[in-house]
Amino acid sequence: MKADRKRPSKADLRPKAARQTLSREAWIAAARKVLEKRGIAEVKIDRLSKQLKVTRGSFYFHFASLADLRDGLLQEWRNINCAPFWAMRDMHDVDGLQFFTDIVHVWVDEAPFSPLLDLAVRDWSRTSRKLAQEVKDMDDLRIALLIRSFRAMGYPPDESLVRARITYFHQIGQYALSFKEDPAVRRSLQPLFGEVLLGPLVQEPGTASRPSGTRNGRH
Repeated sequence: MKADRKRPSKADLRPKAARQTLSREAWIAAARKVLEKRGIAEVKIDRLSKQLKVTRGSFYFHFASLADLRDGLLQEWRNINCAPFWAMRDMHDVDGLQFFTDIVHVWVDEAPFSPLLDLAVRDWSRTSRKLAQEVKDMDDLRIALLIRSFRAMGYPPDESLVRARITYFHQIGQYALSFKEDPAVRRSLQPLFGEVLLGPLVQEPGTASRPSGTRNGRH
């Protein structure tokens, strides 16, 4: 007579289920959190394995190496923080004010743009010449798009460049300072930001004209 086989407990089954459902995307998501909070130097296989409660073997099921995981993180940045601007690069016959509004709202709406990821990759680029060039190329593209919006609104070339830089440096500066603000307050100030960024260079105090289209809660 055969001995009864011992039925595995729920505790025995849970780790296997976790290993079976853990995906490449789950590893990248966990690595991204570490990158955003602690920097690229802290993105390590052992740390992530412990955090996810799996073995190193689970990591190597999805990735050839730590460099492969890092490539996945960079692709995440490209997909959510770069792709919206690449799409705008290919637009033709733009309306200047609407184009400016669309650019700014990539940052303001954060859907899918991630300020934390952008800042983390910028910090990471200080350790990699290749990545530093890629980040610079993205900065150049974002500024070029802003210049294009100002030029389409009728501003001269030099003034368009200066306005674009002020707009962009202001946005990046908010991330660098980890500036926090209630979303409702931020939305309420958007029309005023639009007036400042789009208004005349020199004017009498209190006589600012309101650029068309900036009083609808968007800038």
